[in-house]
Amino acid sequence: MSKPFYQCQRCANCCKWPGEVVVTEEEVVSIASNLGLPVIEFTALYTKVRANRQGLTLVEKANHECVFLEGTDCTINTVKPAQCRGFPNTWNFPGWRQVCEAIPIEPDAAPHA
Repeated sequence: MSKPFYQCQRCANCCKWPGEVVVTEEEVVSIASNLGLPVIEFTALYTKVRANRQGLTLVEKANHECVFLEGTDCTINTVKPAQCRGFPNTWNFPGWRQVCEAIPIEPDAAPHA
């Protein structure tokens, strides 16, 4: 039996969940460029060292929302990190089905990578 594929409904609830949004070096460069910022400035303003000290994570707003979330819109959608692009199909968190509005779709209707 194949794993179900979930189609995002853009509810943004995953962007409001506390936790780390890991960013790679390449993603930092891409996001900084998209924002028109030098990498060093982007890094200082929008990232912090991960709890395990193995790389960087995006900072959160005080309410735990992603710093790049405005309402239900991602202000860096075209360059958002792989972690965000893959939710909930390539990663998820305990209890995600209680907050996420993604709908399961037939495996043959799922987009191909």
